[in-house]
Amino acid sequence: MGEQSAQDCFDEEQLRGFMKALLADVRVLEIMLEEGKVESGIRRIGAEQEMFLVDSAGRPAGKAMQVLERLQDPSFTTELALFNLELNLDPYLFGGNCLQQTEATLNQKLKRVREVAEEEDCAVLLTGILPTLRLSDLSLEAMTPVPRYRALNDVMSKLRGGDFSLKIRGTDDIDASHDNVMLEACNTSFQIHFQTGPDEFARLYNLAQAITAPVLAAAVNSPLLLGKRLWEETRVALFEQSVDARSKSHQSRGLRPRVHFGDAWVDNSILELFREDIARFRVVLAADQDEDPEQVLRRGEIPKMSALRMHNGTVYRWNRPCYGVNDGVAHLRIENRVLPAGPSVVDEVANAAFFFGLMSALAEEYGEITKVMSFDDAKANFRSAARHGLRAQFKWLEGREISATNLILEELLPLARQGLTFAGIDSADKDRYLGVLQERVEAKKTGAVWLVESFDELNKTTSKDRALCTLTQVSIARQKTDLAVHQWPSISESEADTPAKSFLRVDQFMTTDLFTVRPQDVIDLAASLMDWRHVRHVPVEDDEGQLVGLVSHRSLLRLMAQGMASAGKDTVSVAEIMKSDPVFTSPETSTLEAIAIMRKHKVGCLPIVDKDHLVGIITERDLIGVAAQIFEQHLRELTDK
Repeated sequence: MGEQSAQDCFDEEQLRGFMKALLADVRVLEIMLEEGKVESGIRRIGAEQEMFLVDSAGRPAGKAMQVLERLQDPSFTTELALFNLELNLDPYLFGGNCLQQTEATLNQKLKRVREVAEEEDCAVLLTGILPTLRLSDLSLEAMTPVPRYRALNDVMSKLRGGDFSLKIRGTDDIDASHDNVMLEACNTSFQIHFQTGPDEFARLYNLAQAITAPVLAAAVNSPLLLGKRLWEETRVALFEQSVDARSKSHQSRGLRPRVHFGDAWVDNSILELFREDIARFRVVLAADQDEDPEQVLRRGEIPKMSALRMHNGTVYRWNRPCYGVNDGVAHLRIENRVLPAGPSVVDEVANAAFFFGLMSALAEEYGEITKVMSFDDAKANFRSAARHGLRAQFKWLEGREISATNLILEELLPLARQGLTFAGIDSADKDRYLGVLQERVEAKKTGAVWLVESFDELNKTTSKDRALCTLTQVSIARQKTDLAVHQWPSISESEADTPAKSFLRVDQFMTTDLFTVRPQDVIDLAASLMDWRHVRHVPVEDDEGQLVGLVSHRSLLRLMAQGMASAGKDTVSVAEIMKSDPVFTSPETSTLEAIAIMRKHKVGCLPIVDKDHLVGIITERDLIGVAAQIFEQHLRELTDK
């Protein structure tokens, strides 16, 4: 999301100054590459772990600042939303037990953050998309109070010229819009870094582009968004749309979105990518420059390239080129941003081992990938992997068609093992991590498969919202074991029973799949909905989604008793019979308070309104169901004792 020092507002003069600094950085990098002042002949790997914070019901918990304050660990930092955190791992030399070290460090750091999160009454979840997220969770109030985030939102929204649209087609469909960039906060990933030398960058970057599809197909873990079953890795479509700052005119011209795979192979140098992104994408963040890179270079020192790194942080290639400085030495990296967070730490490291092994082996095995594969095929493979996971069909070398599963098992896993051997990775680690990936692919049980199968099974016996809550809570528990996702058992009956703490607030059990009418609708529609859906209340909302009334079964009975003919007309509108000032409450209302409100006003249902918009409803039947589940849980606990 850019450097921490980005300003929260800037004028055109500052933007012009930043652009001059950005161009100066590129010129100096060109000189450094020509003069051999960028490190080569060494491999390092690194990773960034993003995560969600969730409350006792599995809903997003905006506790990031409190958790960071307690942690006092500089390896943890903020993300866009207050319910996200990021962990940055130190790089390791690629060889020996570097994969084992990565797993051990992740487990150590996650153990600590889980302990701290528990002190703040929340938990940590590694997943590509939090299943329980709702659009109402993505307001600017949930944005982390860091200037660069608000500045990014303001500039992106201005460039967009309207709401950000979200259209994804899967098993279910989503067609929605949102008024800020917080949709991006639905995504968390496990980003991995691979250091390359300048002379080999183009060849290895192209290779990373080619292998991204099969690596992703085996790693998918983000099938659910806003209660909808979409792509196996919905993060890809969601991220591309969530920060799409193109205006309608720019979209009609075919201007590339800021999140993209690219359009062509790289010919010679990392400079091609940096120059293209500067040419295509406007500066959206700026900061005062702390150095003149040419003067720094003349002094015999290595420039930080702060402007280049900041701009690069606002262009989201799925394989991002990176410049960095470590211990006074400049280096280049490829940052793979495709892999989702979770389902478990060992799954994440297995995915990374597969990618690193292929990067190490295929440069020798395939030579120039550009001579045996078209870029369009690599790009199409990536989209297919995101949509279908292991069910994807690829066009591989020389246009040969092959399934993702067969390609991975028959060709790529042996090559990845060979690549890890070339790199000097410990034999036990090769067996462990590539074994995990092989077993996952053979079982055809990715994180996405486990989530959808579990969700569908839960949906048979409970509401969608409660299924998503249970799915989240069980995932948290599973991640604390040493099991990879293909070893995760199905959700048991006892796990499916939502615990009492999940009913503390009305948004934890309210019905969100609503059937509503408009004031101008004929009352017959409301009556039919009650009959078809077996409900006794139908909310009335306007075209903006604002609650304007409530039609009850009792009011319909009164109308029938009076006789519609007595009104002197054949039809009656909803507006004529609805209660125009219904009692309602907010999602944060406690269950006990909601019961008190319903008793006080003698109503059988309570609409739930957030920021003037109808988001749910609870009824007497819901409360009886909650009470029954809590009673059953307490009874089991007493029996166990």
